[in-house]
Amino acid sequence: MEHMIPIMDTRFIVGIIGSIVLVVGVVTPVLRWKDLLFTIGNACMFTYALLGYLAGGPIFFLILQIFIALSTLCMLLHVPDKYDTTILALAGVGLTAWSLSLFEGYTTAIFVVGLVLLGIGFALQGGTFKREVALMVGSVVIAAFSYLVKDWIFTGLNVVFALGSLWNASRMTLRRAGV
Repeated sequence: MEHMIPIMDTRFIVGIIGSIVLVVGVVTPVLRWKDLLFTIGNACMFTYALLGYLAGGPIFFLILQIFIALSTLCMLLHVPDKYDTTILALAGVGLTAWSLSLFEGYTTAIFVVGLVLLGIGFALQGGTFKREVALMVGSVVIAAFSYLVKDWIFTGLNVVFALGSLWNASRMTLRRAGV
């Protein structure tokens, strides 16, 4: 028993691994690898959020990861945007209502906005400008929430994720402009 890793150390390791995998997924140009990396990274981050909640942390990150898990399923099943947007909008309304029922101040509203944008971004068709913009803005909002609640893994992950999505969106814009 003395050789077991304490839950916070395990959580930290899982969070770092998930963050790295997700960041690699953002910058990977190959769509089939991108989707696989998002799936693995999101599974790690769900575990990180669950361990955090079980250790007494805020439930909001677990709510976020439930929504991201649904988004990931839509992505993996290649659900067309017109359907996954509806599915995620309904799930987003439900999870938003749950989040608001736990209202803990203005940070809850910040979280809800980021939750919806990030989840929709994950589900939109890969390799599109609108997906990158949704991921970028959602990541910025979740980074702000994470900073306010002092979760440095989610803060760092979402800052880097937003920068990666900005990079991808910029490349797409430059390609369209012929530069």
